Amino acid sequence: MSTYTLTDSWTMTRRELARWARRPGQVLVALVFPVMLLLMFGYLVGGGRGVRGDYLDYLLPGMLALTMAFGLEGTMLAVTQDLTKGVVDRFRSLPMASGAVLVGRSAADMLQSALALAVLTGTACALGWRTHGGPWAFLGAVGLLLLFRFAMLWAGIHLALVAGKPELVQAVQILVWPVGFFSNALATPRSMPGWLGTAVEWNPLSRTATAVRDLLGGAGGGPAHVWPAVVWPLALLVVFFPLAVRRFARLSH
Repeated sequence: MSTYTLTDSWTMTRRELARWARRPGQVLVALVFPVMLLLMFGYLVGGGRGVRGDYLDYLLPGMLALTMAFGLEGTMLAVTQDLTKGVVDRFRSLPMASGAVLVGRSAADMLQSALALAVLTGTACALGWRTHGGPWAFLGAVGLLLLFRFAMLWAGIHLALVAGKPELVQAVQILVWPVGFFSNALATPRSMPGWLGTAVEWNPLSRTATAVRDLLGGAGGGPAHVWPAVVWPLALLVVFFPLAVRRFARLSH
């Protein structure tokens, strides 16, 4: 990537960050919602049927993975609105890299995702949770979570571009919910019927959640779970990143 492209992408990233200042409520809701889910499942409707040990050790990695899967609609809406409102057409008249819009939008999303991880982890620490894997394992877990988010982000961007209109994005976003809850984020597959537990374990979100549990010293099943948590997001990126870039280029010309 050339210096010219990086400069343009950083300009678009700052544009997206400026939206945070204009819409602080939207950012706050995105940060508070995962905390509400953690408290709700951990202390109200949770219980950890089939989970061995402290349920919070099991629940937190799952909630971190769920947070990386949810909340894509902000980016999806921004991309479609830029196209439908003619913003991209105005950018085309400027001497800037054509892909900077998508790069800037995704960079801003990743910054917000990192902030969401920090808020949720800080809340868990206030509730008494502690990592048992050491600082490097903790950083590895964060890296896996952000990699999963990056893959989900580009899948979401592609689906938003396929939808084409902001009003259709909400319907497309609903597709993420089965991915989130058809997983081991909130309950262990041991508590599910055999066929369902097997299917749940193949969910990319389940792979990430299990690997994060391993790294944080929770209820994971071994280091071998780390590799699927890397391979699944990379496979999603190989599919959806070029599809999203090509479709955006076609729609913006």
